[in-house]
Amino acid sequence: MDVRIEPSWREELKEEFEKEYFKKLTEEIRGEYLKGKVFPPPNQIFRAFEMTPFDKVKVVILGQDPYHGDNQANGLCFAVSKGVRLPPSLKNIYKELESDLGIKPKEMGDLEEWAKQGVLLLNATLTVKAHQAGSHQKKGWEEFTDAAIKVLSCKREKLVFILWGNYAQKKGEVIDTTKNHLILKSPHPSPFSAHSGFFGSAPFSKTNLFLEMNGEKGIDWVGIRPLNK
Repeated sequence: MDVRIEPSWREELKEEFEKEYFKKLTEEIRGEYLKGKVFPPPNQIFRAFEMTPFDKVKVVILGQDPYHGDNQANGLCFAVSKGVRLPPSLKNIYKELESDLGIKPKEMGDLEEWAKQGVLLLNATLTVKAHQAGSHQKKGWEEFTDAAIKVLSCKREKLVFILWGNYAQKKGEVIDTTKNHLILKSPHPSPFSAHSGFFGSAPFSKTNLFLEMNGEKGIDWVGIRPLNK
């Protein structure tokens, strides 16, 4: 099956593309796009993989579903398209970034600068019906993204996995813990849970400290900040 995905990921996940669940998944999702509005746009379904090739990954942040509002989802978890108002969870991520590193981000939600530096912003489910949260769960996407996490955690060493909330932590159970990865867990940045331990968890500084201790360049989280005037 010819899947339009970044070449290094296509090679690593080639066995998944031939499995029956994936064939059924692609047919069903193709039909959903033909019948009605689905997010993100088709050319952004695999954007997280496109922007962060397999051998460039340093950090993995796991989300659950794409945003289901108009013009929000762009293929990167927690991110929204340029010009779109920031969702509450992303606002809280930015608040923690400012608290952790003294960085005050601008009002822009496309996290592509993080992705370009090696932050894989991966949702468990890669598509969703418009205005129907969770509508494409349990169709096969979770099995596919589990496979991506497994192969990444097995073949790479000393990566950082950031697991915000119970869902991400449950999904993170497939991570190969023998490869000296750093696994950071905290409550979800949602307004319903951020004050229960997300705020103050300092994931950004902890990530960079770990990367630098292992000979890697830290992430320039400042990349989303406007230049000082």
